[in-house]
Amino acid sequence: MSILLQRLKHPVVRLLSVFTGPRIVYGWQNTGGAYCPHTRVSTHTCFEGREGLTLGDHVFIGHFNRIDGSNGLVIEEGCQITNYASILTHSSHRSVRAMGRRYVHEAKPHGYVRRATRIGAYSFVGPHSVIAPGAQIGKGVIVQGYSFVSGDVPDFAIVGTKVPGKRAEIMGDTRELDRALLQRHPELHAIYAQWAGKDNLKRALNGTASARDEDAIQP
Repeated sequence: MSILLQRLKHPVVRLLSVFTGPRIVYGWQNTGGAYCPHTRVSTHTCFEGREGLTLGDHVFIGHFNRIDGSNGLVIEEGCQITNYASILTHSSHRSVRAMGRRYVHEAKPHGYVRRATRIGAYSFVGPHSVIAPGAQIGKGVIVQGYSFVSGDVPDFAIVGTKVPGKRAEIMGDTRELDRALLQRHPELHAIYAQWAGKDNLKRALNGTASARDEDAIQP
């Protein structure tokens, strides 16, 4: 299918989904013009501030998510955003309390949060998760379902919320999770190294992935 037809397909499928239910559509064009033919996006995900959103190729965004690009959001190649997740670059949670009824009429509310957010290549965001404004998530990360993530998350971390309502903590390393699969399938080594780097491939294979600076998300 040509690029032109793929681009025309989006509005048609979205219209049909009103009657047929949610659908996944191949192809995404960023505001800057870059076209991602292998990126798959649900007809039932809400996009806000698309002019500030950049998706890499091979990204998957499932049903019923909220994707907020109003203050700069980058979701790099190969990321998977499952369902019912909120990925944010702004928040009014402080200003609406401080300003009360004045909030709705104020162009620049006091306490309003505006921060760019990034999710690194081949990371996974589980269902019902919230990625807070300004979060910087590394590559190869797994965000477990029902997590609240803020601040910086290092590459290859597995993070989750142990206590409901609390910020996610590091629980493991995806390189350790990948070790058995990579050892069984050496034909995958070059593909893995292409995005993760040769050093991280070696760490995954040799069991030295625990050589992380500190098992804590930096605020």
